[in-house]
Amino acid sequence: MMWCMQRTNIYLEDRQTAVLDRLAAEEGISRAELIRRILDRAIGGNDSDRDADLARLDFAFGSPVEIDLPDRHSGPRERLADDLQVRSE
Repeated sequence: MMWCMQRTNIYLEDRQTAVLDRLAAEEGISRAELIRRILDRAIGGNDSDRDADLARLDFAFGSPVEIDLPDRHSGPRERLADDLQVRSE
C-alpha cells in the first residue's frame, strides 16, 4: 500500500515542541506521528479518545485566557436581531 501525504509546516512555541516530543517519546513514535494520530482521532469523531486528545492539546498548546468581557447594552442591532428571531419562530 502506498501512503500519500502532504507536507504542512506549522510554527510551535518551544514549550509546545517540548511537550509533543515528551509525549511522542513516551509512546515510542515521532512527533509527526503523534500529531497525525491526535488529528485523526479529533476529526474522526472517535468520542472515546476525544476528551483525552483535547486535554493533551490543551496541555500542549494552552487554552485561551479567561477574560472579562464588557457588558453589551442593547442597541439597534440587538433589537433588530431579536425582532428577526421572533418573526422566524
